[in-house]
Amino acid sequence: MVQIAPSILAADFANLGGAIRLVESAGAEVIHVDVMDGHFVPNITMGPPVVASIRKVTSLPLDVHLMIDDPDAYIQPFVDAGADWISVHVETCHHLDRTLQLIRSCGAKPGVVLNPATSLSTLDEALRLVEYVLIMTVNPGFGGQRFLPYTLEKVQRLRKVIQHKGLSAKIEVDGGVSLENVPELVKSGANILVIGSQIFGDPDPAAAVKKLKALAERSAVDPQSLA
Repeated sequence: MVQIAPSILAADFANLGGAIRLVESAGAEVIHVDVMDGHFVPNITMGPPVVASIRKVTSLPLDVHLMIDDPDAYIQPFVDAGADWISVHVETCHHLDRTLQLIRSCGAKPGVVLNPATSLSTLDEALRLVEYVLIMTVNPGFGGQRFLPYTLEKVQRLRKVIQHKGLSAKIEVDGGVSLENVPELVKSGANILVIGSQIFGDPDPAAAVKKLKALAERSAVDPQSLA
């Protein structure tokens, strides 16, 4: 099963509740929340109060992606605000094992994130500790960027590693995901598709979710149908 995770970074913040309800009613399975601190990435977004507000309007899992320098200090506040999943960048964690254990002990599903040029080898010891791996398919910091084609092969290699180790970690992808590359991403092994502009930039976000969901399902069940 492939899950569609709309990224609220691309939504209209003046009507965030309405935007979330709309994509949920269209079949989205996860709500993706990008947290940026202006240090690790060149942008500032939102904190626990926004997550707490979102929690009031949806029952979907809240997937909080921490693009911040000191994730350990904010894990408990985000869980208290309603985060169900929390992912941290391997590039920011001095003690990744400890950070992932902290996420789980706080009651959230732990995930780990790799920037486009960060090697999969950095996960050799941590892969058994996570529920999912988020592969950045653009350089993090801003929405609406163009997909980096070389990251597709990275997804393929990660799927092989997970299968070889007999693990169940899911693969999430984030950045430039669109109707054009969803089939290849799903065939390569992606389970969770974070999509922002392709959904919230559409005049009909609900229709966009349905179209993306149907395309992902066809790609997973019958890849030949898209040939």
